[in-house]
Amino acid sequence: MRKIRIFEHISLDGVIEHDGDYTYGAWTTPYRSPTGAAMLFEAYGPNFDLLLGRHTYDIFSSFWPNAGDFPMANAINAATKYIATHRPGSLEWGPVKHLGDDVIEAVRDLRQTDGPDLIVVGSSTLTSVLLDQGLADEVVLITYPVLLGRGKRLLADSIDARELVFVDSKATPTGLLVNTYRHVGPLKS
Repeated sequence: MRKIRIFEHISLDGVIEHDGDYTYGAWTTPYRSPTGAAMLFEAYGPNFDLLLGRHTYDIFSSFWPNAGDFPMANAINAATKYIATHRPGSLEWGPVKHLGDDVIEAVRDLRQTDGPDLIVVGSSTLTSVLLDQGLADEVVLITYPVLLGRGKRLLADSIDARELVFVDSKATPTGLLVNTYRHVGPLKS
């Protein structure tokens, strides 16, 4: 059985994407370092596939095929990409597979197959659904020492509270924290 592991780059106040105001569009850039890249690559694991929403797939497909020859780019380009989309005909960056009309059932079936972990990056709509349906095994938050104030949050407002259990934390010299949590399920009151 495959694990589903959600990775999100997030500000201290829970923003994953700054509100269409591209003044701060590259808010993660000052905190990048070789140490952080190595830590993230290690957290992904040596072999993985990607589970992505269409918007994130489009962003990734415009960047990673031309990113150069280095371990993270090579691993992402080699990974099978499983995509939640209503426009499967235009999926060109592969290897790629469309999840079909019933994304939840497709993900449930995919989890039962043999293969590497499924890494979810970005894809906030898909992340919310996976957590709400109890399909995520881990949440890895790459937390940046910034407060952005407004922007897209990690979860949709319609998602019920979730319980996580702390697994591990690592820090980079630039102040990035890579925090790993195991997803337990709905928060008990």
